[in-house]
Amino acid sequence: MNPTWHGVYPALTTQFRDDESIDFDATAAHLDKMIASGIHGVILLGSVGENTALSYEEKMEVLRAMKPVVNGRIPLLSGVAENTTRTACRYAAEAERIGIDGLMVLPAMIYKADRREALTHFRDVAHASSLPIMIYNNPPSYFVDLTTDCFLELAEEKTLVAIKESSGDPRRITDLKTALGNRYILFSGVDDLVVESALLGAQGWVSGLVNAFPDENRILWEHCVAGRWTEAIELYRWYTPLLHLDTKIKLVQYIKMCMAEVGLGSEKTRAPRLRVEGAEREQILGIIRQALATRPKL
Repeated sequence: MNPTWHGVYPALTTQFRDDESIDFDATAAHLDKMIASGIHGVILLGSVGENTALSYEEKMEVLRAMKPVVNGRIPLLSGVAENTTRTACRYAAEAERIGIDGLMVLPAMIYKADRREALTHFRDVAHASSLPIMIYNNPPSYFVDLTTDCFLELAEEKTLVAIKESSGDPRRITDLKTALGNRYILFSGVDDLVVESALLGAQGWVSGLVNAFPDENRILWEHCVAGRWTEAIELYRWYTPLLHLDTKIKLVQYIKMCMAEVGLGSEKTRAPRLRVEGAEREQILGIIRQALATRPKL
């Protein structure tokens, strides 16, 4: 199994109406805009897509609704973030029947698995379908840390083809490359570490802020791939205050605020996430509006 995943993959937001029902038309329109901007692939129902706020059937409805929007133009992946391994396996099998192209699999939610339990979870989900899988390693958020030795042990599983590295430590990219060479496709999963990750060998970028700034994201990535480091760093310095928002607990609200400010979507989220208010709102809007006031000409 040799998927050619690379480049910028939005963790796409899920758009909601005022009553918190899913706005499928708005989500589809946003997805189409992202594809038109030049993204290389897309991940539905990741953390930014509010996966854990949707019911299982709602998630399947999103996959069924967005598949014809993509229409084979780019790889279409889905996040898999379930509370039990059994449900994650069911999800993988059903996603394959729907016809999506791959999965981004998280550890089982809520329970903090130990090493043996975590590896068993990923193996079992890998065996539940024939879809290629990106493993999402994000110990700061999900409290399960897959270190290099874990990926060495999982390397025998042929459908585990990629890693979204979100530990916050770019040294992990070097460790993985040293120990495993090109066994896995490596994606940067932390927006404000993307240039560092690209320099060290990441082949792709799973991004949240791309939902609001697709052109800047694409051009920053293109600079990195082409080795235009001076241009990359200049654009990165402008972009970094926005990219920092991807590392906060309220990253979904903040990213959707960015989308609303640039006219690319609604900031509506589903509870328990609520609209940002008061001094916090003014602070985040200040970051966004300062970036827009100094936005570079591309």
